[in-house]
Amino acid sequence: MFKSIFVCGLLLLTSSPLYATERIDIVGSTTVLPVVSQAATLYHQQHPNITITVSGGGSGVGIASIIQGTAQIGMASRNTTEEEQAKLNGKVDNIIIAADAVAVAVSKAVYESGIHALSVEQIADIYRGKVRNWKDVGGLDARIVVIDKEASRGTRHVFAKAILGNKHARAAGASIISGSNNEEQAIISHSNAAIGMLSNAWLNNKVRGIDVIVKGTRISPTIDHVRDNTYPLARGLHILLPKHASPAAKNFVQFLLSEQGQSIVKQVGYLPIE
Repeated sequence: MFKSIFVCGLLLLTSSPLYATERIDIVGSTTVLPVVSQAATLYHQQHPNITITVSGGGSGVGIASIIQGTAQIGMASRNTTEEEQAKLNGKVDNIIIAADAVAVAVSKAVYESGIHALSVEQIADIYRGKVRNWKDVGGLDARIVVIDKEASRGTRHVFAKAILGNKHARAAGASIISGSNNEEQAIISHSNAAIGMLSNAWLNNKVRGIDVIVKGTRISPTIDHVRDNTYPLARGLHILLPKHASPAAKNFVQFLLSEQGQSIVKQVGYLPIE
C-alpha cells in the first residue's frame, strides 16, 4: 500500500497515487526529526491517504521554512529569536512536544582517561581556545578536538547560551564545524580526543556524556535532571504550526501530542510533556 524511503535525512511516506489526497512537508531540527519520522510512519499507516515528508537541516531551516511558506510544519530544538518572531508575525503556533538535555559529549578514550565531569568554566575555556590539551583538565595528553555546530542549529544556541553566555558567541577553540546530530556523533566516535554538543538521546558507548559542574555540584545530562530543572543545558523540542494549516497538518500535530505520539518521544529518549 505504501513504501518508506530514507535517504540523506529525508523520510518519504507515500501511498498509491490513486489514494493520495494531501501532502504534509515537515522540515527542521535533526533532534526533533527522529520523533516526527517515527510518528509519521505510524500516522501514515492509520491515514494512508496522507503523504508525509520529513527532512532535517536544522532549527534555523525549520523556522525559515515556515516564514517562507515552503513547509507545512517546522521543527526546532530552540526558542525562536525576536527577529524570527517578528517575521512569524503571530501567525504560527509554537508547540512543545518534548524536552531534552544537550549533553557535553566526549570521545570514549577521553572519558576512560578520567574526564567524567567538567565545570561550566572549564568547558567554556576549551571552546574559547584557552585550554587546548586534555591533560590540563585532568585527562590524557592529547590536543583537544573541539567541535562546534553550524550557527543555525538549535543545539548550538542552547549550548552557547548556557556555556559561553551568548547564543551567538564565537567558539575560537573549535577546529570542526558539524551539522546534524548523526554527523557530530560520527566525528566524536571516530576520534580519541573530541568534545562536542549532542542531544542525550545520541550518546552511546563511543560517545559519552559527561557531567556538568555548576557551582560545585555535578549534574548529569539525564531526563530526570531535565524533569527537575537542574540540568543547565535543557531545552524544549518545538513544532511550528501555521494557524492557517490544513486539517491534516493540525491532526498530525495532535497525534504527536497524543498518548501514541508521546510514547514515541519516550522511546527515542526524550522527556514527554506532562
